[in-house]
Amino acid sequence: MRQAKPNHASIPRPARAAAPVADACAVTRQTPGARVAAFDLDRYLAERAALVERELARVVPESNGPASTLSAAMRYSLLGGGKRLRPILALAACEAVGGRIENAIGFACAIEMIHTYSLIHDDLPCMDDDDLRRGRPTNHKVYGEAIATLAGDGLLTDAFTIAARAPSAAGPLVVLDTLAELAEAAGSSGMVGGQVIDLLDEGRPVDLAQLEYLHSKKTGALFLTAVRGGARLGGADSAQLAALAEYARAVGLAFQVIDDVLDVESSTERLGKRTQKDQASGKATYPAILGLEESRRLARQLEQRALQALGAFDQRADALRYLASFAVERAA
Repeated sequence: MRQAKPNHASIPRPARAAAPVADACAVTRQTPGARVAAFDLDRYLAERAALVERELARVVPESNGPASTLSAAMRYSLLGGGKRLRPILALAACEAVGGRIENAIGFACAIEMIHTYSLIHDDLPCMDDDDLRRGRPTNHKVYGEAIATLAGDGLLTDAFTIAARAPSAAGPLVVLDTLAELAEAAGSSGMVGGQVIDLLDEGRPVDLAQLEYLHSKKTGALFLTAVRGGARLGGADSAQLAALAEYARAVGLAFQVIDDVLDVESSTERLGKRTQKDQASGKATYPAILGLEESRRLARQLEQRALQALGAFDQRADALRYLASFAVERAA
């Protein structure tokens, strides 16, 4: 198992690495004077993803009633794998400010439900018309377009029920603010608005500033609310929220830049979805504007910006530091 760590000499290193997570629900605590093990990102990601998977299976249960087909379609895409990066970022942000992840797990599940709904709808014939997602047939290929559309609708709507009813030590006003920001990020001024811009810009010349604005909505908004929401539910103060917002904007954009690079360089088998589709559909991408090498350089600059935003945080933010590097160095 690799010991994942930033491999760019110019990147600020954590003051000390956090110990491997002993339990997926436990907040790592350090004993003064104790020897600290290297941060094992593979293990951290696996444990956090498993935690999220269990919670998702619980909050979106199977149904034997009249709507059992809808439940099956929702679970098909929701439990079909994936990196779970957005909910993991929410949990890591909660821990970074000293919170317990139990306070943010419901919100983290809601984030993943909204992300999954967006993938189901993106894959529909009226949108990107994809037939493969995470190495499996897309939802509408299995359940038909109508049920797939309703499965996305169900995940989006139910996400707010899960987030609102999840146990939390945060006060009602904090929960309300978190829900409002989540709705804004998912709605017309966030992800949905970004998707509209993306559709309308197909085949049109787009400059770098326009592309960054597009992805600040389509991709970045959900990254931002994941990090800020997790931190808010963990008890973050205004200064911490501002710093984490800077971190999240940089990581979200870096993730998109690398996504564009992988669409060019990687394979369908490795990514689990169709590649080379952006160029075929006439979409603006970072490699199309900057080239592959400059796109990777931009991603590394964004990684640096994300790490610098965490300068005032202690070792409890180490997971966020390594996740920033993961977003840039991933191969799938």
